[in-house]
Amino acid sequence: MWPGWHFSDAGFGLLASRIKDYHFEYTECDSSGSRWRVAIPNSAVDCSGLPDPVRGKECTFSCASGEYLEMKNQVCSKCGEGTYSLGSGIKFDEWDELPAGFSNVATFMDTVVGPSDSRPEGCNNSSWVPRGNYIESNRDDCTVSLIYAVHLKKSGYVFFEYQYVDNNIFFEFFIQNDQCQEMDTTADKWVKLTDNGEWGSHSVMLKSGTNILYWRTTGILMGSKAVKPVLVKNITIEGVAYTSECFPCKPGTFSDKPGSFICQVCPRNTYSEKGAKECIRCDEDSQFSEEGSSECMERPPCTSKDYFQIHTPCDEEGKTQIMYKWIEPKICREDLTDAIRLPPSGEKKDCPPCNPGFYNNGSSSCHPCPPGTFSDGTKECRSCPAGTEPALGFEYKWWNVLPGNMKTSCFNVGNSKCDGMNGWEVAGDHIQSGAGGSDNDYLILNLHIPGFKPPTSMTGAMGSELGRITFVFETLCSADCVLYFMVDINRKSTNVVESWGGTKEKQAYTHVIFKNATFTFTWAFQRTNQGQDNRRFINDMVKIYSITATNAVDGVASSCRACALGSEQSGSSCVPCPPGHYIEKETNQCMECPPDTYLSIHQVYGKEACIPCGPGSRSTQDHSVCYSDCFFYHEKENQSLHYDFSNLSSVGSLMNGPSFTSKGTKYFHFFNISLCGHEGKKLAVCTNNITDFTVKEMVAGSDDYTNLVGAFVCQSTIIPSESKGFRAALSSQSIILADTFLGVTVETTLQNINIKEDMFPVSPSQIPDVHFFYKSSTTTTSCVNGRSTAVKMRCNPAKPGAGAISVPSKCPAGTCDGCTFYFLWESVEACPLCTEHDFHEIEGACKRGFQETLYVWNEPKWCIKGISLPEKKLSTCETVDFWLKVGAGVGAFTAVLLVALTCYFWKKNQKLEYKYSKLVMTTNSKECELPAADSCAIMEGEDNEEEVVYSNKQSLLGKLKSLATKEKEDHFESVQLKSSRSPNI
Repeated sequence: MWPGWHFSDAGFGLLASRIKDYHFEYTECDSSGSRWRVAIPNSAVDCSGLPDPVRGKECTFSCASGEYLEMKNQVCSKCGEGTYSLGSGIKFDEWDELPAGFSNVATFMDTVVGPSDSRPEGCNNSSWVPRGNYIESNRDDCTVSLIYAVHLKKSGYVFFEYQYVDNNIFFEFFIQNDQCQEMDTTADKWVKLTDNGEWGSHSVMLKSGTNILYWRTTGILMGSKAVKPVLVKNITIEGVAYTSECFPCKPGTFSDKPGSFICQVCPRNTYSEKGAKECIRCDEDSQFSEEGSSECMERPPCTSKDYFQIHTPCDEEGKTQIMYKWIEPKICREDLTDAIRLPPSGEKKDCPPCNPGFYNNGSSSCHPCPPGTFSDGTKECRSCPAGTEPALGFEYKWWNVLPGNMKTSCFNVGNSKCDGMNGWEVAGDHIQSGAGGSDNDYLILNLHIPGFKPPTSMTGAMGSELGRITFVFETLCSADCVLYFMVDINRKSTNVVESWGGTKEKQAYTHVIFKNATFTFTWAFQRTNQGQDNRRFINDMVKIYSITATNAVDGVASSCRACALGSEQSGSSCVPCPPGHYIEKETNQCMECPPDTYLSIHQVYGKEACIPCGPGSRSTQDHSVCYSDCFFYHEKENQSLHYDFSNLSSVGSLMNGPSFTSKGTKYFHFFNISLCGHEGKKLAVCTNNITDFTVKEMVAGSDDYTNLVGAFVCQSTIIPSESKGFRAALSSQSIILADTFLGVTVETTLQNINIKEDMFPVSPSQIPDVHFFYKSSTTTTSCVNGRSTAVKMRCNPAKPGAGAISVPSKCPAGTCDGCTFYFLWESVEACPLCTEHDFHEIEGACKRGFQETLYVWNEPKWCIKGISLPEKKLSTCETVDFWLKVGAGVGAFTAVLLVALTCYFWKKNQKLEYKYSKLVMTTNSKECELPAADSCAIMEGEDNEEEVVYSNKQSLLGKLKSLATKEKEDHFESVQLKSSRSPNI
C-alpha cells in the first residue's frame, strides 16, 4: 500500500463518533447485505468495557444532502449552522493545505517514490501545491501524481474543475482499483486543453468498491521556458453511502441554516472565519475586503496606480474629453497624508479621425461605409469607380472607442476580483492593457471575424492564402510579463499561436489565414504568473498601435482595387476571374497565367501577378501553388541526367534522437516529409495525442481537429512510453516546418537557403545530389522570415526502397538555429535514370562459326530504371585456324619474292659497275688517244677477270635505288675525260 493512502467509506476514515476513548465503525457487508456496528478503541488508548456490537443499517442505506449519520444512534441528523454536508458525497474546495487522504507521489524517469525525502535528485521539491482556492501542479519536467483513495458502497462519480492551457505539460486523470489495475472507465484519460483564463470540468463514473484517483502531470521542458501549471479545484466525489460528520464552512463562507449542503460566500467588505454562521462587516472607513475574504485589510493611501483615464466618444464639435476614474472596487483612501487626489476630468482634445473604411456623418461616432463605397476615415464615403471593387477588411489604427467587433475583459484563475472590469483601455493612437484587479490577472482583448474570402475577381484554390491579420505592438515590463496571441477556429478551442515575454520593442506580427471559417483572435496580457493580490507592476503594460485584417467577410473598404469586367463592360459590374487568371491592365479582362506560374493572393492586376515557380517545379492547373512532379532533368558534362522520385512521393519519416531535457527526460524529434507529387497536396501530418480525441477524428484536412497539422515538412516531439511510465508513446508540440514549395535544383543555394558542404558527408559517387527547398509562411519571434527546409537527395545503391533519412551530426535536432532545417535522404530511388552511357559490351569467343556479344552495367552502378540492357547479340564468324593458314601462306610467298628480286637486281648492278670502271681506267692510261670502239667494253659473253676496287661502296638499298633511277633515264652515260693537252691548244 502506498504511503498516504487512506481508505474509508467517506475518504476521511468515516469516524462514527468523536468519543474520547473509542469510535464506531461498520463491518464489511456479508452475502445477505447486512453488517454490524462495532466499537473501535482510539489509537494509544487501552480501555475495556466497550459496547457490544449491534446490527447496523442496511448496506444500501444513505443520508440526504445536508445530513450526516450519527453512529451512536444510527440515525441521519441535520448539519448544524456553520457546517454543510453533501449526504452521499464529499467535496474538497479548500486548499490552504493538502486535505487529509491526499498524497503526492513523484515519478522521475522509471523510478517511482512516495512522499518521502528519498525522491530522485532534482524532484525533491516537485509536488502539487495548495493555493487557497485551488491546487497547482509542478512546473518542472518531473512526473507528479496527486492521489486520493475512496471506498464506495455504490457506484458514483468524481467531478472536478481545472485549468490546462499549456501543451508543454501532459495532464491525465485515471482510476485504479486496490490491485493497482487501471479501470476501464478511464480509457480516455487525457484531459482536454482549456482556453486561457477559463475553467473546464471533467467527470468520470466510479464503480463500487475501492477507487484510487490519480491526477498526474508531466512537464516537457526542451528549453529554458517554464511550463504553465495545471490548476484543479472543487473536487467532488459522489457515491459514498454516508458521511459521519459535517464539514465546517471554509473561511470567507458561512451557513446560517441547519441542514445546509453548501456554504455561501461572504460579500465584499465582510469576512468570516472557518465554520462561520454569519459574516462580519469590516470598518468601511479604514478597512476593506474582497468577496470571500477571511479577514479585513487596511485601506492604503491612493496612488497613481489606483486610477485610469478614458476618452469619451466624439461630440458634434469633433472633441473628446479625457476622464479619470478610480479603479473599482476602490480600496484606497484619499484622506491620508501621502495620498493623491483624482486628477480633474473634462479636458477636451481633438478626436482622432475615423478608422479607414469608416466615416463621420456629423454625429458623435464613426459609421462603416455602405457596401461598394470606401473612405480613408477623413472623408465621406465614395463609390468605387467603374472597373474597380472595394478592398474589404479592417484597419484599426485610431482608438477613441472600442470597435463593435471587439470586446475586452479581465479574468483571474484564483479569484473573481477583476470580474466585470475592462482588461484593455483605448488611448487615442493605441490601445493598452488596463490596471486589472491584481498583477496576475489575465487582461483579455478579443476580435471576432465571421470569415475570410478573396476578392470578387479571385476564386483562390483550396489551401491558398485567404487573408491575414497583422498587428503592431510593444511591451514595457519590469517583471515576467507575457503577451499571448491566440486563435480560435469555429469556436472549438483556443490555441496559442505566439507569445512574447518581457520588454519588446515596437514590432509587427502577421498571421496568415488559409481557410474560410469563423475566427476569434485573442490578445491576453499577464504582468506576472506568481500568485498575489496586489498591483506592484501596474506600470507594466502592452500597447497595440494597429490591427489590420485583410479580406474579412464583413469588412469595410479604405480603397478600391481593379477588377475584371464582364464582356458587356456595363457600369462597374465585376465578374469573378476563373482560378489562376489575372486582370489584364488595358482591357480589364481575365487572362490565364502562363504555365508554371502561380497567382499572387495580394496582387491580381497585370501579368506580374503571375509569379514564376522555382526551378524544377510546376504549377497546379488552377495556378494556386507550385510543386514538384517528382521528375527532374539536369545536364552534366554533355551528359543528360534524368531523375524520377515517384517511388519516394509517399511521406518519409525520421525519428531522431534520443535527446534529454535538463532533468533527463528522454524525448525524440519526429519528422514527416512529403517530398513531391500529388498535385501539391501536403501529405505530411503531425498530431498531438495528449487529449482525448479519438483516432477516427484524426483526419487530415479536418477543420475541427485542431491538434493536427498538414504540411510538406512537419515536426512533433515524441515522449517514449518507457521514459515516463506511460502506456503508449506521446506526441506533442506539432509544428509546421514547410508549407510552401520553392524549387528543386542541384545547386546548394536557393532563395537565401544555403546548404553548407560540411553539413553532410561527401557523396562517394560523381552523381550530383538533388536538393528540394521549402519554406513556411508562418513567422515566429525567433524566425522573422519563417522557417526554411532543405532536403538533399543522394543516390545510394546500398539503400533500397525508401532508403534512409538523416540530419546533420552537427545539428542533431535537424537545425542549428531553429529556423533552417536540413535533411539527407539516401536511396537507390534517388539515382538518375539509366542511359546508354551506363553500360558497355563484351565480345565472346568464336565457337563453331558464331560469336556472342554481351552488355553489362558499368560498376559501380549509379543509375536505376531508365533504359534496359540490350539483349545479347549472336553473329557469324570464321575460325582462327583457317586465318592462321592463310596468313602463313601469304607471308612465305612474299618472303621468297623479295629474296629473288634482291638477287636479280644485285647481279645486274655488278656488271654495270665493272664496265664503268674499265672505261675510266682506259681513259686515264691513254690521255692523248681516243679509245677504240671495241676495246671499251667487255664483249658479250666475256668474263671480267680483273679485280675491281671501290673507294666508296654503296649499300644494297642504295644500289637498287640508283639502278632504278638509271633505267628511267636515257640508257647511256656521259663521261667527261681529262685531257693532257694544253689549254691553249
